[in-house]
Formats: sequence, structure tokens, C-alpha cells
Amino acid sequence: METAVQNIWSRSKLLIKSGIIGIIILILQIPTYYVTELIKEREGRQKEAIAEVSSKWAGKQNIIGPVLVIPYWVTMTDTSISNNKAKHLAYFLPDSLTIDANVSPQEKYRGIYKVMLYTAGLKMAGSFAPIQPQKLGIAPEDMIWNEAYIRMNTTDNRGLNDEVNLKIADSILSLSPYGIDGDKDGLKAAFPSLAEKFNQPLPFSTAFSINGSEQLLFTPSGRSTTVNLASGWPHPSFTGNSLPQTTKINDTGFVATWKSAAFKQSFPQQWKDDAYNLHTYFTAGAISNDDYNLHTKSTAHSISSAAFGAELFVPVSGYQKTLRSVKYSFLCLLLTFAAFFLIETTNKKSAHPFHYGLIGLALILFYTLLLSVSEYIGFNPAYVIASACTIGLIGWFVKDILTSGKLAVLLSTILVLLYGYVFTILQLQDYSLLLGSFGLFITLAVIMRFSKKIQW
Repeated sequence: METAVQNIWSRSKLLIKSGIIGIIILILQIPTYYVTELIKEREGRQKEAIAEVSSKWAGKQNIIGPVLVIPYWVTMTDTSISNNKAKHLAYFLPDSLTIDANVSPQEKYRGIYKVMLYTAGLKMAGSFAPIQPQKLGIAPEDMIWNEAYIRMNTTDNRGLNDEVNLKIADSILSLSPYGIDGDKDGLKAAFPSLAEKFNQPLPFSTAFSINGSEQLLFTPSGRSTTVNLASGWPHPSFTGNSLPQTTKINDTGFVATWKSAAFKQSFPQQWKDDAYNLHTYFTAGAISNDDYNLHTKSTAHSISSAAFGAELFVPVSGYQKTLRSVKYSFLCLLLTFAAFFLIETTNKKSAHPFHYGLIGLALILFYTLLLSVSEYIGFNPAYVIASACTIGLIGWFVKDILTSGKLAVLLSTILVLLYGYVFTILQLQDYSLLLGSFGLFITLAVIMRFSKKIQW
């Protein structure tokens, strides 16, 4: 009877042990979850640090060039009202617009977090074509010419370093920053002398300095718009509705040029009332319920949706890569345990399931090492350091368990290949699926090859 039980146990112990190992892998998903949450928390702290520094400097900026706004009268159909006229607004965009911007980057730190700030010197020049209200179905005599005004928009008026003066025709207008028609940040100046000049071209020019953080965008409001952007930051990320036509990037900075025409845009050069607007809200971050409808309307009808520009990209930010690497944790656990199981089984060695649990914890701690070190020196060197520490620890541990330096070196080599494989997938985003599929196929083939030696 005792011999029969021993035979059953000898035949079933590998199956039972493999089941226990599977349970250990599932249990280790609990600390993996907490590591994932830790990475998200650290990334959230970075965003809070950026928001805190930006709140004292200025946020992302989107610049909308001069817009001419002219009130006009609309006769109401209700004749019982003594004053049966209502005032509406007509908007006219420039015929041409050229913007020259020179961005001086500044790196600030909030604790260990780097925040990219900048000061941009802007020069704008262009002209308005003669105003033709007939194109909007408005009679010239209904226009209130002496109440006309000029608008400009920035996303964050706190970034303005000096007063914005606009020279238009032979007038010099001082634009005052305050909220306009639901905009939290706008610039406005009365232009009463338009009554004498509306039927002629109106050339304009202005120059001012503005602070911002991370991103600088320009809305191509002209019928033809040219933006020349230069900076001493060598790591730009061009963003927005279109890419620049020409770029030059080197170690000393970059120069980029955009050219846009009205036929490429989804908005006209003139409109009435709220058909379109000049809101420059950024969608990043949460907004209150009270602002939700305004925010939705702004993003749907704002001409700023056509904006383009550059982001001062910080290349050492590794939270997203670290988070992506954690997604491969189950694969790393499975392949490491499978390799360890095959090594100990085929070499007639024996390791306790508790040892598997300790090796699994070492594999999970790899991600906390990667996270903490990458905050100081960047993702790539942190990955090398964290993987070297993890492989060294597991190799030293396995050497004593299996009492074989050769088998420890073999498992360490497998771990080097595994971590190198995952690192390659993280770097080659476009080919990650292809590389991952072939890698898993080859891994399965190797496991099948060595599993033939196991006597079940």
C-alpha cells in the first residue's frame, strides 16, 4: 500500500508542483497591481508639480492673432416693441498674418521633477482686407463702425510680460487683458476710427513677450498665415493640427516654419455672433460641471482647433515606459518560473515553492527599482541598473538553492535575454506586436523542446 502511494506521489508531484507555481504567479499579481498604482501616483505627482510651477509662471499658450469685431443692428420682427433693434457682432479675420517667435527655454525643478518653462518674444504683422459686410448679408448702414474693437487671445494672460500695443493703419491701440464673452483670457482694444477706414486695407503690427510652460501654439487666423518659430531647446515635439513645412534641429536648438491657407481650415474668414469663437481652452485636466457646456461648445466651434506649434519635450520622463514595462510582468514571471522549473527538473534538482515566491518578489521589485532610479537618471540607464541588480540577486540565490554555479549562470543568461527582449519591445513601439509574437513563438518552441526530458 505504501509503495502504491509513493508511486502515485512520484508521478503526480511535478503536476502538483506546477499547479502550485501557477497559483504563486496569480498571487504575485497583487503586488504587481500595487506597483502599477505606485507608478501612476508618481506620475500624478509630477503633473501636480508641473501645475504648481506653471500656476506661478503661466500655463500652455495658444496665441490667436488680431481679430476685428464690429457690432451691427438687426431689426426685430416684433413691431410692438418700441426699440425693435438688437445688437449683434460680426467677426473679421486678417487677410494675411506673419508671426516670428523666438522661444527661450528655462528648466525649473519642483523637488525631483523637471518643469519646462519658456519666454517667447513674438512679432506679428499682417493686414485686414477692406471690410465687406455684404458677404455676411449685413447692410453697411447697419454696421456700428464707431463701436468696433480689436481682439486677441492668449490661453493664459498671466504670462504677458508687458502691455500689448497694436499699430493698425495710423492708430496705436493698447489692448487690455480681461475676460470677454466667456473667455477667461482675452485682449481687447476699442477701434472707433474704423468708421473712416473700413473700405481700405488695414495693415497692423505688434510685438510683445509672453511666458508659458511646456507648449506654445499658434492659431492660423489669417487667410494666409506664416509662422516662424525658433528656440534653443534641442528636443521639440511638433504638435497641433499640422506639422511644419520646414524644420532644422540640432544640438543648439531648432527652427521651424508653418504656412497655412484659409482653404485648409474648417472656419471662414468672417462670421456672425457665436457661429465660431476664439476660446483657447486646453483639454488637459478636469473642468467643473458648471464649465462643462461652455467647454464642449468651445472645443467644437473654436477656431483654435486649427492651432499648431511645438512642445518643449523632456526626454527623460520615463513613467509611461515604466508603466508599459509592468504590463509585461506576467510574461516575465511565467517565463522565469518555466525556465527555473525546467532547469531544476531536467537536472534532478529540487526547489521549494517558497523559493519560487521569493524569486517572484525579486522580479516584482525590479519595477520599483526601475521607477525610483529612472526619476533621477532616465529610463534607459535605470533599466540597465535595475535588471542587473535583479539578475544578480536571483543568480546568487539560485546558485545556493541548486548548489550549482553552472545552473545559476544558465538561469541568469535566460533572464538577461528576457529583460533584453522586453527592453527591445519597449523601444520599438511600431514593431512591438511583431517582435512579441515571434518572441513568444520561439519561447514556446524552446519550452516544448526541453519539456520532452521531463518524466511525468
